[in-house]
Amino acid sequence: MIEQAIKGAYEGGLEILKVYGTEFTVDVKADKSPLTEADRRAHNKIMELLEGTGIPILSEEGKHLPFEERKAWNEFWLVDPLDGTKEFVKRNGEFTVNIALIRNGVPVSGVIYVPVKDEMYLGIEGKGAFKIDNYSAVHVSHSDLADLLSKGDKLPKEGDKTKFKMVGSRSHMSDETLEYFEKMKQQHGDVEVVSMGSSLKLCLVAEGVADVYPRFAPTMEWDTGAGDAIARNAGCVVTEKDEVTPLLYNKENLLNPWFIVKR
Repeated sequence: MIEQAIKGAYEGGLEILKVYGTEFTVDVKADKSPLTEADRRAHNKIMELLEGTGIPILSEEGKHLPFEERKAWNEFWLVDPLDGTKEFVKRNGEFTVNIALIRNGVPVSGVIYVPVKDEMYLGIEGKGAFKIDNYSAVHVSHSDLADLLSKGDKLPKEGDKTKFKMVGSRSHMSDETLEYFEKMKQQHGDVEVVSMGSSLKLCLVAEGVADVYPRFAPTMEWDTGAGDAIARNAGCVVTEKDEVTPLLYNKENLLNPWFIVKR
């Protein structure tokens, strides 16, 4: 089942790359966020591959079913076909394809593909979290999921433990994030800020490149579900800002509360 999500993320990423090198146009959605042909093509490819699993799908670019219908779902796919459309438009490579499997409000498995870097991040229930480099070359030769995972690096990797690292914007931090940054400095001394676009912020903590990611700004469930699953499978803790309440999914309002990802 998760194999279909891996295939969907990869093939969705290939659709995005077909558009990436062209002179694409950018539409603006009702919420003022950008939308491109790449979003649409990736969405269609992922839907085509996931519909065969028989599990309901909630995608950023799809029809959003009312909560009355969704609340009965014990399990569903949560999809962002192109996370980081702004990064895509800027052509900086920091955009991803995100697919999560949510069960009873909890992200249990997640897949994030980074098309420009050809990197695949996986968080698989009961197996842990992995990063596979050069995925295009690796995936053609694997026999099954276990074989594929054996070709990746188990997360977290052994990182640089000399300095505490926080994911954030180097140029602009909100007052709340700045306050949290100061709190981390008091606890850990020198704190380095590492910056990245899209769901790659969660991957930095899962990978062990960073120690904490405070997100005190709006995000939607499809922005975080896959990265959340990868982080949890890598041994991280993902909570609301109170650092106690776990982040939950398939809420009536799909807007996330502020949250913190910690190693």
